This record gives sequence, C-alpha cells and structure tokens, in this order.
Amino acid sequence: MKYSALLKITGFALVLIAVSVYYSQSCLGADPSYANISALTENSLTLPAPKDRRTRPLVVVLADNAGTETTDFVIPYGVLKESGAADVVTVSTEPGTVKLIPALQIRTDMTIGQFDQSTPVGADILIIPAMDREEDPVLLNWVRAQSEKGATVMSICGGARVIAHAGLLEGKAATTHWSGLEEITEIFPGTTWVHNQRFVIDGQIMTTTGISASLPSSLALVEAIAGRHTAELTAQRLGVGTWGTDHDTSAFTLGVDQIFLAAGNWLAVWRHEIVEMPVDGGFDEISVAFMADAWSRTFRSEALATHASGAVRSRHGLLIETETVSESEHYVLPVYTGTPASALDAALEAITGRYGAPTADFVALQFEYLRRQPINLNIEI
Repeated sequence: MKYSALLKITGFALVLIAVSVYYSQSCLGADPSYANISALTENSLTLPAPKDRRTRPLVVVLADNAGTETTDFVIPYGVLKESGAADVVTVSTEPGTVKLIPALQIRTDMTIGQFDQSTPVGADILIIPAMDREEDPVLLNWVRAQSEKGATVMSICGGARVIAHAGLLEGKAATTHWSGLEEITEIFPGTTWVHNQRFVIDGQIMTTTGISASLPSSLALVEAIAGRHTAELTAQRLGVGTWGTDHDTSAFTLGVDQIFLAAGNWLAVWRHEIVEMPVDGGFDEISVAFMADAWSRTFRSEALATHASGAVRSRHGLLIETETVSESEHYVLPVYTGTPASALDAALEAITGRYGAPTADFVALQFEYLRRQPINLNIEI
C-alpha cells in the first residue's frame, strides 16, 4: 500500500473522529442508573403459527447492498440453516452485490421487490443486521410493511437502530451494542434501553447486544421455532454450550489507550496487510464470517476470501464473491478446522500472535465479547 503524507495526517484525524463518534459518550461505561430490568421483558420468544398454511416459518435475513455487518448477517443465516427448523431466504434492498462490513461480499437470493412479488403475505420472521443506511426510507418502509403483515422482527447489534427508526420499538424494551446505548437512549426516549442482557424479547420484537450476540440469540430463535431439543442438537454441532441472556454491559468500555491503539495501527501503513482466507465449495459460513470480521477490525489488516472460480457457495448455500488472484505478499490463513463457536476465539488468539494482545483485545471489545482462556486453535501462524 502507498499512502501520501497528507493521507496519513487525514487518516489520523479520521480515525480519532470516527472512533470517538462511533463510541460516543458510552466510552465512560454503562450508566449505573440502567439496571438489569429482565423482569420487564420476556424470557422466551412466542411465535405465531406460520402464515399461508406453511409447515414451518419463513425467515428473511435482510441486507442493505451499501453496507451490512458481516457477522450480524451471516451467523443467523448459518445457524438457522444448520438447525433445519425454518425455510431461510436472504433478501437485499437492491439487485447486485451486497457489501458486508468490515469484510466479504455476497449475493442474496432475491431483492425486496422480488420477495414482495413472490410472497405477498410476507415473512414469518425478519432478521435485521446492523446497516450503514439505517434511515433509508425504502429500507424502513419495507421493514414496517413486514411488521404490519405480522412478521416477528429480530435485530442483531446495531440493527436495533433500523427498527427504532422504523418506529417498531416505541413503548418497548430493547438493547443494542454497548457503545450505542447512551446515544440511542437520547434519540429514542420512548424505548426502554436495557443493559446487562444478551438479548431482549418484548412481544414480537427481539433485539440483541453486540456482534457476538448473533450466535446465542440465533439459537434462542431456533428454540422458539422448534423447541429446546432441536436447539440443543444445533448448539452441539456448532460447539455452543449455552445461549442464555446473562451479560455484563459494564465489562465493555473504551478508553484512551484503545483509541490510540486504533490510531497507531491505522497510521502504521508499512505494517498493513491483506489477510487471505481460502474458501472452497461447502465452506462453513459461520467460521469464515467470524474470522473475516475479526481480522478486518484490527485497523492493520483486511480479510479477503479467495477462490479460483471467483464465486463459491457455503455449506448452506450462501453465495460469496471471492478474489481469484493470490499475491505473494499477502498473509494467508490456514483453513480453520475447529467448531464454528470457537472460530472467534481462534481468530483472536491468532491476532494476538501476529499483532499482540492489545489489538486482539480491541477487536474483542468491538465484538462485545469477553475473551476466553487460550484454546486449542487448530490453526497455525
């Protein structure tokens, strides 16, 4: 990579501004006036019968082409597909490629227009990841329409901002990424914003905390659809031990050290690198999403999926667009062979080995994830 001196200076300013704006005043940690108010929310999701005489629910995982969070989108898709408990379709706001942020590109099964034409009664369950264009009128109108048609709505992480802008959280309890709780409380005071719960259920609305909540909340959704036994079997195959609501929001804070770490990593352009992730047909989309997302949050590296054909489908049919040319200066990750649930831990340990523990801790902070003790990584640096 070649960067001019002007770009370095501009980049430094942008990093400080972007990080400060993104984490807002919540950098100070959870406001103690926000208690765990689980008594005001439900412990499990009760789903209505599927529409249109369906034998099982139709789940839409929604994406905005301009920018949709990687793990928020891929993990619910992969978990639900793995469970076999529902019919799952991916839907995008526009035709063409969907840019996942911070890494990967995919193509969905259909657009919102095509879905409306083929399924006028709407989805039974709508899953909404964090999106860049959270106030886009086309997006919000479609989300509202699906809710009005009786869809149960589940947001992952910052996806709560989408459904809040759509008016679906007024008078309800909800949660979102730790960094945005204080700001979103000011913007949407008619919603009770909950700290210290991994996910919050209020009627036919389910919201979650940060990025890493996508896995446990998706298993909770599987349990609501098909029962505890199916959820346990799915969790066992994925390597998940528990998927409850226990969570400590106050464990996640952003300090000056992390801000300067991010700025330093970004500015050290001579150390920036591309991280290649070779994928073959039938790859595990959950593991790949966790690893691509983690490696692309270091502020030192960008993860790319590579394959000779240029496009490849995952184990459960997700079409990912890949890079076809591998360059010798790129760092190539070995193929991960562990369980999907351990992929984030594996990525964090590998990042520790390559960039140091502070960078790995910073990535975990963005995921709203408490790192585990070192594990058998099934991966080598």
